[in-house]
Amino acid sequence: MNLKKPNFWDYKKPNFIAYFLSPIALIISLFNSRLNKTIKKKFKIKTICVGNIYIGGTGKTSLSIKLNKILNERNFKSCFIKKFYKNQIDEQKLLKNNGKLFLSSKRTDAIINAEKENFDVAIFDDGLQDKTIKYDLRFVCFNNTNWIGNGMRIPAGPLRESIQNLKNYNHVFLNGNLENIDFLENEILKINPKITIHLGKYTPTNLNEFKKEEKYLVFSGIGNHQTFVSMIKKNGLNILKDIEFPDHYTYTKSDLDNIINEASNLNCKIISTEKDYQRINDGYFGKIKIMKSELMIIDEEKLINSII
Repeated sequence: MNLKKPNFWDYKKPNFIAYFLSPIALIISLFNSRLNKTIKKKFKIKTICVGNIYIGGTGKTSLSIKLNKILNERNFKSCFIKKFYKNQIDEQKLLKNNGKLFLSSKRTDAIINAEKENFDVAIFDDGLQDKTIKYDLRFVCFNNTNWIGNGMRIPAGPLRESIQNLKNYNHVFLNGNLENIDFLENEILKINPKITIHLGKYTPTNLNEFKKEEKYLVFSGIGNHQTFVSMIKKNGLNILKDIEFPDHYTYTKSDLDNIINEASNLNCKIISTEKDYQRINDGYFGKIKIMKSELMIIDEEKLINSII
């Protein structure tokens, strides 16, 4: 079962519940600081970690797929590395559809397998907090809308580690629809003036399959639902209603029937995401249109220089 993150995580300021949970967050932080003393292993293969500090919905998988595409175009043999989680089958399928995926309960085992097959670069979808690997390059992803939520660490807020830890990183990716860029860049540079900031914008790849004169109901079970809705609206489609489910949500027949009935009542067509497509029974495919998208890098040359 996937639980939806609590609303107070994304309040602009912490509320009573967040402060009440802050001692637990402190205990977790102290435990994690001990893990930082673990000796990290360096591998022969070049390792690029695409991770986050804010938990979920920051564009890690989209960026991983884009990096793989960029490297392949330049004749680098790259692959994906992902730790196996049973509730993340959707992301695993997306990665497999876009390249070679090495999947294991231990990321180190997956790297060894990638080295055996002579890959040049391993792209890690998640793993920024993995204390066993010394990465060659790390990208910290943020969603432009969610940013750091209430700024507190789990369970008091949505952060895996303190935002002040940005001083320990060299690269940040701001993903979304180019919202709040000036504010976010200013906040990041206050913490680390030397950090390199990259921008990613979600762009539809099959917009021609949708008609602007029609009305739509949008639903998704992803970490950045509102960013997906915003992208569709900015491309001129008329959304009458949107429905948000928890990230990695497993849809039941009842869920999908209710969505179809609601769309019928509103005289709407239905839109969802490629990620959700992996979790929808194929008997519903003809009733739900999938909006495909990719992450467009605003300054791709700067990104390439960072990698190569």
